Amino acid sequence: MTVSALCHGEGCRGGNAGGRPRRRTAGGGRLCRPCREHLDAGLGELAHLYEECGRVLGGASPGSLRERTSGGELPGLPFNGAAADVRARMISVLGSWSGLVAQQRGFAPPPRTVAGLTAFLLRNTDWLAAHPAAGEASEEIARLVRAGRRAAFPDPARTVRLGGCPEPGCPGTLALSVRAATPADGPAIVCEADPGHRWTSEQWSALSEAMGSGRAPGAPAPATERWLTAADIAQLWRTPTGTVYRLASEQRWRRQGRAGRTYYHEGDVRACFERRAAARA
Repeated sequence: MTVSALCHGEGCRGGNAGGRPRRRTAGGGRLCRPCREHLDAGLGELAHLYEECGRVLGGASPGSLRERTSGGELPGLPFNGAAADVRARMISVLGSWSGLVAQQRGFAPPPRTVAGLTAFLLRNTDWLAAHPAAGEASEEIARLVRAGRRAAFPDPARTVRLGGCPEPGCPGTLALSVRAATPADGPAIVCEADPGHRWTSEQWSALSEAMGSGRAPGAPAPATERWLTAADIAQLWRTPTGTVYRLASEQRWRRQGRAGRTYYHEGDVRACFERRAAARA
Protein backbone atom coordinates (compact mmCIF):
# COMPACT_ATOMS: atom_id res chain seq x y z
CA MET A 1 0.00 0.00 0.00
CA THR A 2 1.32 3.43 -0.94
CA VAL A 3 1.78 5.74 2.03
CA SER A 4 1.52 9.44 1.30
CA ALA A 5 3.89 11.98 2.82
CA LEU A 6 4.14 15.76 2.94
CA CYS A 7 4.67 17.42 -0.44
CA HIS A 8 8.06 18.96 -1.20
CA GLY A 9 6.82 20.95 -4.19
CA GLU A 10 7.25 24.66 -4.85
CA GLY A 11 3.63 25.38 -3.98
CA CYS A 12 3.85 23.72 -0.55
CA ARG A 13 7.28 24.65 0.76
CA GLY A 14 8.14 27.77 2.73
CA GLY A 15 6.34 31.02 2.01
CA ASN A 16 4.68 29.71 -1.14
CA ALA A 17 2.19 27.72 0.94
CA GLY A 18 0.56 30.97 2.06
CA GLY A 19 0.22 29.79 5.66
CA ARG A 20 -1.79 26.67 4.83
CA PRO A 21 -0.55 23.16 5.79
CA ARG A 22 1.51 21.31 3.22
CA ARG A 23 -0.55 18.89 1.14
CA ARG A 24 0.02 15.15 0.99
CA THR A 25 1.82 13.56 -1.91
CA ALA A 26 -0.01 11.65 -4.64
CA GLY A 27 0.72 8.54 -6.68
CA GLY A 28 3.73 7.45 -4.67
CA GLY A 29 5.74 10.51 -5.67
CA ARG A 30 7.12 13.41 -3.66
CA LEU A 31 4.73 16.04 -5.01
CA CYS A 32 1.04 16.61 -4.34
CA ARG A 33 -1.29 16.69 -7.33
CA PRO A 34 -1.42 20.53 -7.65
CA CYS A 35 2.38 20.83 -7.42
CA ARG A 36 2.81 18.05 -9.97
CA GLU A 37 0.36 19.78 -12.33
CA HIS A 38 2.18 23.06 -11.76
CA LEU A 39 5.47 21.41 -12.70
CA ASP A 40 3.96 20.07 -15.94
CA ALA A 41 2.40 23.44 -16.79
CA GLY A 42 5.69 25.24 -16.10
CA LEU A 43 7.66 22.95 -18.36
CA GLY A 44 5.03 23.37 -21.05
CA GLU A 45 5.22 27.16 -20.79
CA LEU A 46 9.00 27.51 -20.84
CA ALA A 47 9.45 26.78 -24.54
CA HIS A 48 6.98 29.55 -25.38
CA LEU A 49 8.56 31.98 -22.91
CA TYR A 50 11.95 31.26 -24.49
CA GLU A 51 10.54 32.34 -27.85
CA GLU A 52 8.92 35.44 -26.34
CA CYS A 53 12.21 36.44 -24.69
CA GLY A 54 13.87 35.99 -28.08
CA ARG A 55 11.43 38.46 -29.58
CA VAL A 56 12.33 41.19 -27.12
CA LEU A 57 16.10 40.60 -27.42
CA GLY A 58 16.19 42.93 -30.42
CA GLY A 59 13.96 45.52 -28.81
CA ALA A 60 10.63 44.27 -30.15
CA SER A 61 7.64 45.43 -28.14
CA PRO A 62 6.65 42.47 -25.93
CA GLY A 63 3.19 40.97 -25.94
CA SER A 64 0.23 41.62 -28.17
CA LEU A 65 -2.88 43.76 -28.35
CA ARG A 66 -1.00 46.05 -25.99
CA GLU A 67 -0.26 49.73 -26.03
CA ARG A 68 2.52 51.36 -24.06
CA THR A 69 1.29 54.35 -22.12
CA SER A 70 4.70 56.01 -22.07
CA GLY A 71 8.38 55.43 -22.63
CA GLY A 72 9.91 52.80 -24.84
CA GLU A 73 13.29 51.43 -25.92
CA LEU A 74 16.02 54.00 -26.48
CA PRO A 75 17.16 54.29 -30.12
CA GLY A 76 20.37 52.41 -30.75
CA LEU A 77 20.01 50.28 -27.59
CA PRO A 78 17.81 47.37 -28.67
CA PHE A 79 19.52 44.55 -26.78
CA ASN A 80 17.54 43.27 -23.82
CA GLY A 81 19.97 41.94 -21.23
CA ALA A 82 17.29 40.52 -18.93
CA ALA A 83 15.80 38.44 -21.75
CA ALA A 84 19.24 37.17 -22.78
CA ASP A 85 20.07 36.18 -19.19
CA VAL A 86 16.79 34.32 -18.72
CA ARG A 87 17.25 32.41 -21.99
CA ALA A 88 20.72 31.31 -20.91
CA ARG A 89 19.40 30.22 -17.50
CA MET A 90 16.64 28.21 -19.18
CA ILE A 91 19.19 26.23 -21.19
CA SER A 92 21.41 25.72 -18.15
CA VAL A 93 18.69 24.65 -15.68
CA LEU A 94 16.73 22.49 -18.10
CA GLY A 95 19.96 20.93 -19.36
CA SER A 96 20.99 20.08 -15.80
CA TRP A 97 17.72 18.30 -14.97
CA SER A 98 17.63 16.55 -18.34
CA GLY A 99 21.19 15.37 -17.76
CA LEU A 100 20.19 13.89 -14.40
CA VAL A 101 17.26 12.03 -15.95
CA ALA A 102 19.29 10.78 -18.91
CA GLN A 103 22.19 9.61 -16.73
CA GLN A 104 20.15 7.80 -14.10
CA ARG A 105 17.68 6.27 -16.56
CA GLY A 106 20.24 5.31 -19.17
CA PHE A 107 18.68 7.49 -21.89
CA ALA A 108 20.40 9.39 -24.64
CA PRO A 109 20.49 13.10 -23.78
CA PRO A 110 17.99 15.26 -25.66
CA PRO A 111 18.93 18.12 -28.02
CA ARG A 112 20.22 21.08 -26.04
CA THR A 113 17.38 23.37 -27.02
CA VAL A 114 14.60 24.58 -24.74
CA ALA A 115 12.00 22.85 -26.89
CA GLY A 116 13.95 19.58 -26.87
CA LEU A 117 14.78 19.74 -23.17
CA THR A 118 11.25 20.54 -22.01
CA ALA A 119 9.77 17.82 -24.24
CA PHE A 120 12.22 15.32 -22.75
CA LEU A 121 11.42 16.33 -19.18
CA LEU A 122 7.67 16.23 -19.83
CA ARG A 123 8.05 12.61 -20.96
CA ASN A 124 9.80 11.84 -17.68
CA THR A 125 7.86 13.88 -15.12
CA ASP A 126 6.50 10.75 -13.41
CA TRP A 127 10.05 9.65 -12.68
CA LEU A 128 11.21 13.14 -11.76
CA ALA A 129 8.23 13.69 -9.42
CA ALA A 130 9.26 10.55 -7.48
CA HIS A 131 12.97 11.49 -7.32
CA PRO A 132 14.45 12.73 -4.02
CA ALA A 133 15.22 16.03 -5.79
CA ALA A 134 11.63 16.52 -6.98
CA GLY A 135 11.13 19.50 -4.67
CA GLU A 136 14.22 21.26 -5.98
CA ALA A 137 13.15 20.60 -9.57
CA SER A 138 9.69 22.02 -8.82
CA GLU A 139 11.17 25.19 -7.30
CA GLU A 140 13.74 25.80 -10.04
CA ILE A 141 11.21 25.37 -12.85
CA ALA A 142 8.76 27.72 -11.10
CA ARG A 143 11.49 30.36 -10.67
CA LEU A 144 12.40 30.05 -14.35
CA VAL A 145 8.78 30.57 -15.39
CA ARG A 146 8.45 33.68 -13.21
CA ALA A 147 11.72 35.10 -14.54
CA GLY A 148 10.68 34.31 -18.11
CA ARG A 149 7.36 36.09 -17.68
CA ARG A 150 9.05 39.17 -16.23
CA ALA A 151 11.54 39.31 -19.09
CA ALA A 152 9.05 38.57 -21.87
CA PHE A 153 6.26 40.80 -20.53
CA PRO A 154 8.09 43.49 -18.55
CA ASP A 155 5.44 46.23 -18.60
CA PRO A 156 4.11 46.81 -15.06
CA ALA A 157 0.79 47.86 -16.60
CA ARG A 158 -0.62 47.44 -20.08
CA THR A 159 -3.96 47.60 -21.83
CA VAL A 160 -5.64 44.96 -23.98
CA ARG A 161 -8.43 46.50 -26.06
CA LEU A 162 -11.24 44.01 -26.64
CA GLY A 163 -13.83 45.79 -28.78
CA GLY A 164 -16.86 48.05 -28.58
CA CYS A 165 -18.83 48.47 -25.36
CA PRO A 166 -22.05 46.40 -25.48
CA GLU A 167 -24.09 48.87 -23.40
CA PRO A 168 -26.86 50.44 -25.54
CA GLY A 169 -25.81 53.74 -27.07
CA CYS A 170 -22.29 53.68 -25.60
CA PRO A 171 -19.55 54.61 -28.12
CA GLY A 172 -16.72 53.43 -25.86
CA THR A 173 -14.17 50.66 -26.22
CA LEU A 174 -13.70 47.91 -23.66
CA ALA A 175 -10.20 47.44 -22.29
CA LEU A 176 -8.68 44.83 -20.00
CA SER A 177 -6.17 46.35 -17.59
CA VAL A 178 -3.34 43.88 -17.01
CA ARG A 179 -0.84 44.48 -14.24
CA ALA A 180 2.20 42.59 -13.03
CA ALA A 181 0.56 42.14 -9.62
CA THR A 182 -3.07 41.35 -10.36
CA PRO A 183 -5.45 42.09 -7.46
CA ALA A 184 -7.08 39.13 -5.76
CA ASP A 185 -10.41 39.88 -7.40
CA GLY A 186 -8.84 39.68 -10.85
CA PRO A 187 -8.44 42.17 -13.67
CA ALA A 188 -11.42 44.32 -14.62
CA ILE A 189 -12.82 44.93 -18.10
CA VAL A 190 -13.75 48.62 -18.20
CA CYS A 191 -15.30 50.89 -20.82
CA GLU A 192 -12.91 53.72 -21.66
CA ALA A 193 -15.82 56.12 -22.29
CA ASP A 194 -17.79 55.28 -19.14
CA PRO A 195 -15.89 53.61 -16.24
CA GLY A 196 -19.26 52.65 -14.79
CA HIS A 197 -19.52 50.03 -17.54
CA ARG A 198 -17.35 47.45 -15.82
CA TRP A 199 -17.14 43.65 -15.72
CA THR A 200 -14.81 41.13 -14.10
CA SER A 201 -12.74 38.77 -16.21
CA GLU A 202 -14.94 35.89 -15.00
CA GLN A 203 -17.86 37.50 -16.86
CA TRP A 204 -15.96 37.52 -20.14
CA SER A 205 -17.83 34.63 -21.80
CA ALA A 206 -21.24 36.30 -21.44
CA LEU A 207 -19.81 39.71 -22.19
CA SER A 208 -18.02 38.64 -25.36
CA GLU A 209 -21.30 37.52 -26.91
CA ALA A 210 -22.60 41.07 -26.69
CA MET A 211 -19.46 43.03 -27.57
CA GLY A 212 -19.73 45.16 -30.64
CA SER A 213 -23.48 44.60 -30.91
CA GLY A 214 -24.70 47.60 -28.93
CA ARG A 215 -26.67 45.23 -26.68
CA ALA A 216 -26.41 44.34 -23.02
CA PRO A 217 -24.78 41.01 -22.05
CA GLY A 218 -27.17 38.12 -22.63
CA ALA A 219 -29.05 39.82 -25.48
CA PRO A 220 -28.85 38.35 -29.03
CA ALA A 221 -25.79 39.64 -30.87
CA PRO A 222 -24.39 39.23 -34.36
CA ALA A 223 -21.26 37.14 -34.75
CA THR A 224 -18.04 39.07 -34.08
CA GLU A 225 -14.66 37.62 -34.95
CA ARG A 226 -11.94 38.32 -32.41
CA TRP A 227 -8.45 36.89 -32.00
CA LEU A 228 -6.49 36.68 -28.76
CA THR A 229 -2.96 35.66 -27.76
CA ALA A 230 -2.15 33.05 -25.12
CA ALA A 231 -1.25 35.82 -22.67
CA ASP A 232 -4.60 37.55 -23.25
CA ILE A 233 -6.48 34.26 -22.79
CA ALA A 234 -4.61 33.49 -19.57
CA GLN A 235 -5.67 36.87 -18.15
CA LEU A 236 -9.28 36.70 -19.31
CA TRP A 237 -9.93 33.17 -18.07
CA ARG A 238 -7.54 33.27 -15.09
CA THR A 239 -5.62 30.15 -16.13
CA PRO A 240 -1.88 29.37 -16.45
CA THR A 241 -0.36 30.20 -19.82
CA GLY A 242 0.97 26.67 -20.08
CA THR A 243 -2.59 25.33 -19.82
CA VAL A 244 -3.65 27.72 -22.60
CA TYR A 245 -1.01 26.33 -24.96
CA ARG A 246 -1.98 22.76 -24.07
CA LEU A 247 -5.67 23.39 -24.68
CA ALA A 248 -4.93 25.18 -27.95
CA SER A 249 -3.15 22.07 -29.20
CA GLU A 250 -5.60 19.51 -27.80
CA GLN A 251 -8.75 21.36 -28.89
CA ARG A 252 -7.30 22.52 -32.22
CA TRP A 253 -8.31 26.13 -31.82
CA ARG A 254 -8.26 28.11 -35.02
CA ARG A 255 -5.16 30.28 -35.17
CA GLN A 256 -3.45 32.85 -37.32
CA GLY A 257 -0.03 34.47 -37.30
CA ARG A 258 0.62 38.19 -37.32
CA ALA A 259 4.14 39.61 -37.27
CA GLY A 260 5.51 36.44 -35.70
CA ARG A 261 2.77 36.21 -33.06
CA THR A 262 0.09 33.50 -32.78
CA TYR A 263 -3.53 34.54 -32.24
CA TYR A 264 -6.37 32.17 -31.35
CA HIS A 265 -10.01 32.46 -32.39
CA GLU A 266 -11.95 33.82 -29.43
CA GLY A 267 -15.04 31.74 -30.26
CA ASP A 268 -13.07 28.49 -30.05
CA VAL A 269 -11.45 29.60 -26.80
CA ARG A 270 -14.74 30.63 -25.20
CA ALA A 271 -16.47 27.39 -26.20
CA CYS A 272 -13.62 25.37 -24.69
CA PHE A 273 -13.70 27.17 -21.34
CA GLU A 274 -17.51 26.99 -21.20
CA ARG A 275 -17.29 23.21 -21.65
CA ARG A 276 -14.68 23.00 -18.89
CA ALA A 277 -16.85 25.09 -16.55
CA ALA A 278 -19.89 22.92 -17.27
CA ALA A 279 -17.88 19.75 -16.60
CA ARG A 280 -16.70 21.10 -13.24
CA ALA A 281 -20.29 22.05 -12.34
